[in-house]
Amino acid sequence: MSSTGPEETDVDELLRAGGGRSGALWRLGRRNRQLDANVVRVPPGSPVGDHVEAQVDVLLVVVSGSGTLMLDGARREVSRGVVVYLPRGARRAVEPGADGIVFITAHRRRSGLRIGRARPAGAGESSTCTLHRVCRECHHHAIEVDARYCTRCGTPLPARRPR
Repeated sequence: MSSTGPEETDVDELLRAGGGRSGALWRLGRRNRQLDANVVRVPPGSPVGDHVEAQVDVLLVVVSGSGTLMLDGARREVSRGVVVYLPRGARRAVEPGADGIVFITAHRRRSGLRIGRARPAGAGESSTCTLHRVCRECHHHAIEVDARYCTRCGTPLPARRPR
């Protein structure tokens, strides 16, 4: 099944058809939408690293497996059926459990890239260039200097290179 799908999908079917594939198993593909939604599988031993989503609030719904969610320093065990609100600006990370974790994320669609002045090197962030850090799965650009996973679909990002 394609990772971009219609407005409706069967999550159990996605899990069966997806095999052991990680990252986005499905994402809302309708054009001109106001909402982004994804079904993301994170296998054991492949955590979603610590990051901040600065633009949008996110609703996370665990549909399979379990794991640990770190949200602004608070540790919370999550498993199937748990719904968590992740406010924009909150620092978060997900450590999958022994069987991995599959969750749905839903949030307002992010604005596109904007042309403007870049911050000078050393202005509160590392001077590492993130321009090349584009998700191979959904082509979303990394917005955090230390991003290791795509904030849109959960796919691991290419390693960053120093300037």
